[in-house]
Amino acid sequence: MSFRHTWILLLLIIQLGLWLYWFLKIKGNSYPLISKKIDKVVARHLNFSRIAIKNNIMIAGILLLTLSAAGPQIGTKIRPVERRGVDLVIALDTSTSMDAEDVTPSRLAKSKLEIGKLIKNLKGDRISIIVFAGTSHLYLPLTTDYEAALLFLNQIDSEMIPTQGTILSTAMNQALESFSNDVDKFKVMLLITDGEDHDGKAVEIASKASETGLIINTVGVGSKSGSLIPIKDKNTQKVEYKRDSNGNLITSTLNESILKEIAIAGRGSYFWFANSADSHREIAFAIERMEKKTISTHEFSEYEDRYQLIGLASLLCFIISFTIPTKNKTKK
Repeated sequence: MSFRHTWILLLLIIQLGLWLYWFLKIKGNSYPLISKKIDKVVARHLNFSRIAIKNNIMIAGILLLTLSAAGPQIGTKIRPVERRGVDLVIALDTSTSMDAEDVTPSRLAKSKLEIGKLIKNLKGDRISIIVFAGTSHLYLPLTTDYEAALLFLNQIDSEMIPTQGTILSTAMNQALESFSNDVDKFKVMLLITDGEDHDGKAVEIASKASETGLIINTVGVGSKSGSLIPIKDKNTQKVEYKRDSNGNLITSTLNESILKEIAIAGRGSYFWFANSADSHREIAFAIERMEKKTISTHEFSEYEDRYQLIGLASLLCFIISFTIPTKNKTKK
């Protein structure tokens, strides 16, 4: 048993204190403010036993009314809560090319910012995160704990995958493994990358994935003009730029064409993380329009309000108290 407004219970202590004062100091004198002689004359016409019963019932009514106002909650009530959404797998490219700064502050940092905003706008969807470069890794399994997802997201950097390079197909295969035991719909993948691909199998795998019900949306990060790839020394904080085997500076550019082909093959859409746009809103809108499934159903036990019966008992006490006669019947 609990009370919704526990502070009202303090009034019960005050009422009990007043009742004790009345019982100890005033008992035996029906009218304490007048003289005893007058009290004896008046007392001839009163029935003190009925007065005591009347007062006790009145006090009980006040106590019950106070108890009812405190909002007693007794027992439990089972309430089913249904969560509906889709299963969303975010595959984030963590290769060194994502450190390019043609998008402020960098491609990877911009991606993490937009993903964080997207997660905060999800409603009931399960989310999973895959990080990939030359290989892929299931970084966060499917979950509805968005706070945990944001914590995991903040820890992602371009040094997580030791095998560098970018193989888009590894991320897709990892996503397919995550959904291997699920139904044929309500599944969506968000592939976030600058479009570099050293494998060439991405479009073919996207087509096969779409046949299993997995929708693949792609998100391009970067610019067509491209940018140099900075390499920072952790000890000296000195910044150099990545070079090829011949010593020439490497310029990483956004490959939109491959990402659009993957989106078409995966029956999804292509998006672009740019400096001037909140692209997460477009992605969130696309996910919101998708058909939802029941992801989980919870039953919450909560106390049920029971003030009604106590309030009714208080009302009955008042009615009975007012109807009890206190005068003696006079003999004719």
